[in-house]
Amino acid sequence: MVMNLIIPLVQIAGGILSGSMALISDALHNLTDFVSLAINYAALTMGFRRPTHKQTFGYKRVEIFGTVISVVLLYGAGFYIAIEAWQRWRAPQPIAGSYVIWIALLGFVGNLISALMLHSGSKVNLNMKSAFLHMLADAATSLIVAALGVVWIFKSWYWLDPLFSWIIVAFILYGGWGLLKESILILMNATPPGIDLTDIQQAITSIEGINDIHDLHIWNPSAESIALAVHINVDDQMLSQVDRLADKVREILL
Repeated sequence: MVMNLIIPLVQIAGGILSGSMALISDALHNLTDFVSLAINYAALTMGFRRPTHKQTFGYKRVEIFGTVISVVLLYGAGFYIAIEAWQRWRAPQPIAGSYVIWIALLGFVGNLISALMLHSGSKVNLNMKSAFLHMLADAATSLIVAALGVVWIFKSWYWLDPLFSWIIVAFILYGGWGLLKESILILMNATPPGIDLTDIQQAITSIEGINDIHDLHIWNPSAESIALAVHINVDDQMLSQVDRLADKVREILL
């Protein structure tokens, strides 16, 4: 978080000095990632709190709300970048390529280090995945901005500045939509991707001793866990036998 606060501030200053909207766009993208990381960290910390009498399911869903807020912030930054790029497209301005190169490379190194720090956690947590993808995308954009700086040293192709700013906006919209869609599905208690309720129903009813099932629900309590609730009808029998049937159901589900 410290790196993703300091580096964007340096990039904004460099963007103003050099006259590059692409560098400022990259900086704003990085700055929104700092805010996203802060929100995600707070949400992740809150998610470890134990359930209470008022919040009987705990606070794991706070992480999903954190992801949604992060995407909204990204979209806000994208809207601002698109408007500013249009002004630069209509009236291109000279850009100091040497400033752009060094400051963009600073952003590239910082974002790459951040991405490596978040890589392991991104495999099991949606918030960490969100932060990791942001850092990786920012590292790539910073590297391309540095390449543009090299071009501007030799060529006066200043129209590339707003053009690349729009490309950054397109990446923001594309990457944010996937995370927003995944978060909304979790908040709506939708069946997780890759799970077929019909297959599960058939697997459970195929167990000897089970007559039928109903009220089958499968959902994500949080991004990294899956829950299932189902009402199973069996013949009247000893509770010990019912427990054995329940163990068979759990074994098949696993």
